[in-house]
Parts: sequence; structure tokens; C-alpha cells
Amino acid sequence: MSLYVTAIASGSNGNCYYIGNQNEAILIDVGISCRELEQRLKRLELSVKKIKAIFISHEHTDHIRGARQFSRKYKIPIYLTPKTLYHSRLEFHDPLHVKINTLEYIPVGDLQVLAFPKWHDAADPQSFIVSGSGVTVGVMTDIGAACAYVQKYLSCCHAVFLESNYDEQMLLTGRYPAFLKERVLSNKGHLSNLQALELVREYAGTQLNHIFLSHISKDNNTPEIAKQLFLSQTNNIEIITTSRHEAIQIYTICQEAENSGLHTQLKQKSIF
Repeated sequence: MSLYVTAIASGSNGNCYYIGNQNEAILIDVGISCRELEQRLKRLELSVKKIKAIFISHEHTDHIRGARQFSRKYKIPIYLTPKTLYHSRLEFHDPLHVKINTLEYIPVGDLQVLAFPKWHDAADPQSFIVSGSGVTVGVMTDIGAACAYVQKYLSCCHAVFLESNYDEQMLLTGRYPAFLKERVLSNKGHLSNLQALELVREYAGTQLNHIFLSHISKDNNTPEIAKQLFLSQTNNIEIITTSRHEAIQIYTICQEAENSGLHTQLKQKSIF
């Protein structure tokens, strides 16, 4: 009983997360070009035919850049809230757009997807949990502060793509102008490494076995700094850093930690 996950892209230059089982999969955001997404899926030997839905977290370009073209090319529906649809300027009459309500489970084959509100500087930003095969995976990035919904649904997760955007000292002494530092630090900006760690320590359930540190800043953080902080403070949880430049490998998420790990033998026929 397991789900297969990867971060196809994660960072301010583009975000896209894959979660699926043996039969179907979804994408959370498509913030890279259609061509780049195709190439990264091909390298991972993941078939587009298994992707049944795209869910959009909010309207910022690094989350929707390739969504329209990829959706139209492969006839994959895009799920998003009405406010996000409006502010994303995607076409209102496209039949591939499915308006969703927050806090309502949406079935995609044997997967169940729940969108829930988060704090970020967007019209109607959402985080997600995806459940199937007795496993729950969260995608919780672009969060200024951990609201009650984030706390609640993190506690359900066996794995989570969790924002660990900046090291506070690097941000405060870095080259960002004052207004941008204030934006990142605000309750509608991003989570620091320490804020993400405190969130996990306080609200993660005992079943959490994988944390994918995500949306890591190019200027105000490094994957090594974020990972070492988590490794020093967490036990029995595999800590993985995502990349802004390439997809990470596919991981298998199971109910029991000892059965989880890097999934290198997932055999799928590509359509490319």
C-alpha cells in the first residue's frame, strides 16, 4: 500500500509536484514550461497517460506557467478555485477548467485530493493533501505562517513537501531590498527553515516518514543548511531536499516507515 511521489520542480523559478499510485497520478501546479515538464517526466520514466488532473495552488507565475499548454495538449483537467481561476487569467470558458471548493475531497480515480486555505499573498491560496492506498501526502509550500489548517493536515501526513524557504540570518544580511525582506518575513510570505522545523516538531504525526524540503531560496538559503537543521532535530524521518533545476528521484511512500524509501524500480512505459 503506497503512493509514488516526486518534486519535478520546486522554487521561485517553477513548481510542480507529482503524486500517484500504479494507475493514476495528479500534478500539483505546473510552473515550468510544457516542454520542460515533458522532458523531466521522460527522464523519470513517468507516463503522461497516468496523469488525470492538475491542481493549482495559486495564480503566481511560478505555479501556472505551463499549466494551460500542458492541459490542452494532453486533455488533462485543471482544478482550481474560482478566485484563482479569475486572477490567473486562464480562459473562463475552457472546458478543461474545473472549479473547486476548499475543504471538499475530490476523487481522482482511487486518489482523494483535498484543498485547504493557507496564508500567502495571493487571491485564494491553497495547500493540498492527497490520499490513497492508506497513505496521505501533503504539499504545503508558499506559506507565510502555519495556520490551523496547515497544522491540522500536517498531522495526517505520511510524507510532506514542506516549504523551507530561507535561513533568517542569510535573508536579513543578504542583498534583498528592505521591502522584499519584509514580504518574505510576513505572515503572507514564506516559511523559514526554523519555522518549518518547529511546525514539524509540534504538529507532525508519528506516521510521518518523509519530509521533502521545498521552495528553497536561491539567495537566502542552501539545501545543505536546511537539511542539516532538520537532521539535527528529527529522528526516524527521511529528509530530502528538492531542486529548482531538476526533478528529484521517485520515492515510495508507505504506511510504515521501514517499508518506505527511494523507488528506483518503478516500471512504466512512457508515451514519448
